[in-house]
Amino acid sequence: MTKHRLYTTAFSSVYPLYVKKAERKGRTKQEVDTIIRWLTGYSEQQLSTLSQDTTTFETFFAEAPDMQERRSLIKGVVCGVRVEYVEEPLMREIRYLDKLIDELAKGKTLEKILR
Repeated sequence: MTKHRLYTTAFSSVYPLYVKKAERKGRTKQEVDTIIRWLTGYSEQQLSTLSQDTTTFETFFAEAPDMQERRSLIKGVVCGVRVEYVEEPLMREIRYLDKLIDELAKGKTLEKILR
């Protein structure tokens, strides 16, 4: 079975899209970084490096230092699919991140996003 194309996509190629989406809605890069660091446990310096190198999404999540235990509380629809029903573990992690960025762009406060 072939891997989903997103798994082999560089995190650094998608990261600017997350930031751009948030900024279009009046949010900041710092808020995007806070969400990513909360979800994955990466430090500010590690995230800065990852946002510029060729690390794939697969490696990004596989090497995350401390995945947030409460991420299973993230519910809702991303790309027409309920994140809580995504069976493939890596795709679920990616959709969790997508959902959190969506919530930021929709105006939710960080306190509510970071369950």
